[in-house]
Amino acid sequence: MEEELKCPVCGSLFREPIILPCSHNVCLPCARTIAVQTPESEQHLPPLLHSRGPAPPAAAPGAGPGAGPGAAAGSAACLDSESAAGGGGDHADKLSLHSETDSGYGSYTPSLKSPNGVRVLPLVPAPPGAAAAPRGAGPASSSLTCPQCHRSASLDQRGLRGFQRNRLLEAIVQRYQQGRAAAAAAAKCQLCDRSPPEPAAVLCEQCEVLYCAACQLRCHPARGPFAKHRLAPPPAHPGAPGGGGDGGGGKGAGGGRKLPTCAEHDLENYSMYCVSCRSPVCYQCLEEGKHNKHDVKALGAMWKQHKAQLSQALNGVSDKAKEAKEFLVQLKNLLQQIQENGLDYEACLVAQCDALVDALTRQKAKLLTKVTKEREHKLKVVWDQINHCTLKLRQSTGLMEYCLEVIKENDPSGFLQISDALIKRVQVSQEQWVKGALEPKVSAEFDLTLDSEPLLQSIHQLDFIQMKLPPVPLLQLEKCCTRNNSVTLAWRMPPLSHNPVEGYILELDDGDGGQFREVYVGKETLCTIDGLHFNSTYNARVKAFNSSGVGPYSKTVILQTSDVAWFAFDPSSAHRDIVLSNDNQTATCNSYDDRVVLGTAAFSKGVHYWELHVDRYDNHPDPAFGIARINVVKDMMLGKDDKAWAMYVDNNRSWFMHCNSHTNRTEGGVSKGATVGVLLDLNKHNLTFYINGQQQGPPAFENIEGVFMPALSLNRNVQVTLHTGLEVPQSVKQPKLPNN
Repeated sequence: MEEELKCPVCGSLFREPIILPCSHNVCLPCARTIAVQTPESEQHLPPLLHSRGPAPPAAAPGAGPGAGPGAAAGSAACLDSESAAGGGGDHADKLSLHSETDSGYGSYTPSLKSPNGVRVLPLVPAPPGAAAAPRGAGPASSSLTCPQCHRSASLDQRGLRGFQRNRLLEAIVQRYQQGRAAAAAAAKCQLCDRSPPEPAAVLCEQCEVLYCAACQLRCHPARGPFAKHRLAPPPAHPGAPGGGGDGGGGKGAGGGRKLPTCAEHDLENYSMYCVSCRSPVCYQCLEEGKHNKHDVKALGAMWKQHKAQLSQALNGVSDKAKEAKEFLVQLKNLLQQIQENGLDYEACLVAQCDALVDALTRQKAKLLTKVTKEREHKLKVVWDQINHCTLKLRQSTGLMEYCLEVIKENDPSGFLQISDALIKRVQVSQEQWVKGALEPKVSAEFDLTLDSEPLLQSIHQLDFIQMKLPPVPLLQLEKCCTRNNSVTLAWRMPPLSHNPVEGYILELDDGDGGQFREVYVGKETLCTIDGLHFNSTYNARVKAFNSSGVGPYSKTVILQTSDVAWFAFDPSSAHRDIVLSNDNQTATCNSYDDRVVLGTAAFSKGVHYWELHVDRYDNHPDPAFGIARINVVKDMMLGKDDKAWAMYVDNNRSWFMHCNSHTNRTEGGVSKGATVGVLLDLNKHNLTFYINGQQQGPPAFENIEGVFMPALSLNRNVQVTLHTGLEVPQSVKQPKLPNN
């Protein structure tokens, strides 16, 4: 709060604060230093700077050249003048500037600036020929520039005394000084290591620390960053002279405060509040002054109302302050996280670079080993060649010397005895020096070339990648849907997402609250999953990935598959002789042989019921109705292989058939208009058939497990229409198991 109690000009606590028209406050002594007087000759200044009404009266007697110690003293005396000469009903309004809004203050951009940062109106030279104002004459007009908003306000003949004293602020400053003095009654140095500490000599207003003389020299020297700190005397004891206590003629902390009196009528206390002028007024102001026609209210009521408004405004500021504190805590935590992450990244970088150096060192050792092996191989080959050539050279040289000695002999018969053998030996020795025998087998050059340029380029390009993990994908619920036992999911990346995405991973649980499993990995943002369980609840989620890793999961979406199955005959898997019509709901055949067609749905759990209506029945054929695997044989009657379970029926009786085994002959057949019902109960793992609503024989098959598809075999003498999406008839409905 102390900053609110300091004057923006002198930087000290307010002394005799006055309220400027812009609602800011300034000390009365400081106002004297920043007020600017404009001579009468400056009539060419903008009219915004002149007060309304008649010109101010002449200077009071005694304001001549000898009336004060200097021009500044004369100026201050004039600014503080309490003269009411020339007064009237219009004089109280001379604090306002003549502006479009009549706000009481205006803005002006001067070209000069005072040393304390307050803008000052520049002096404009008088026009040529204008008479100079007498030295003792009062100013034609005076103005004051607010040191905070830099708006200028002109003064009337009363000068600075025309501004209202802010007695409330003055009282708050007095209480603050007394409270601070009481808190520091025995102010001690806060840094002394002595016991007891030395009395404090100074208080640093920036550090908010009390220092004794020794600790100040040691801990707070007047140099470096501390040179700009302001050192003030420690608050005096309340009872000390000049300390703001009851002694010395000052007002005591518990003494009664004097009620403020009206600035226009000194003997009257404020009793009402003028809503138009936004200022307290007295009874006499209402009777005689300019407020007699204004809207006024009781002072106490307006006091309570404005207090309530201020309290309400403070609540908003308090909330913002609370948010600011939480934000500061967040920023401090962010600082710590940045510091920790920086250390982690430094350690990670060092580890990665060390790993690169280690890998390069290991590879260097491997390459050196290769060079060493190559060198040793070449040396061995050369040494072997040297030894071999030396041996042959020694043998050839010995043979040559021996032959020369033989040639020197003069015994023909003895020469001829050995000449043939010597000739053969010389020829054999000559043949040993074949072509290439006197050429080195290896080269002195090493056929090893190390291409390090790509690695050097990679090292030079080694840098941090800016890619981050992809954000959370957003599921597009309006596009997610279910159909029968298939679900379709759609998603997208959030807007303004700059992180690249290389693909998505879609996960689905087992429809029974089990573990998630991956059902799709790719770049598409729309996926349909078929072959799920009917009447089941599935949970799905998706996440994105890129080269940096896998991002977080999206929100989980819950999808419910259909209670009953809606399906048709499947033209893609039907035998080529099958003819489908009526949106693949009606089937017949072009062949006299039985052909198989499957349905588009697949069942692995739950209870399912569908019906087939016989539209045409000629020449007593044997159509077969039932279920089959996807890989059933389609060019013979249903049930003749191990991939189908069926009931085939003529116009008089029916049989159950699986693996070409006929069982349970039952009386009762079909004709045109008959309806055959198929009940597949995978909860009890059995299959039952119905003709015209009546069960045909016992349950046909039991202990069946796996994935089954509706199936039908027929020839050209039969046409049937499929009816699906049917509830299990009440007479045959089985109770559902839990979680189905």
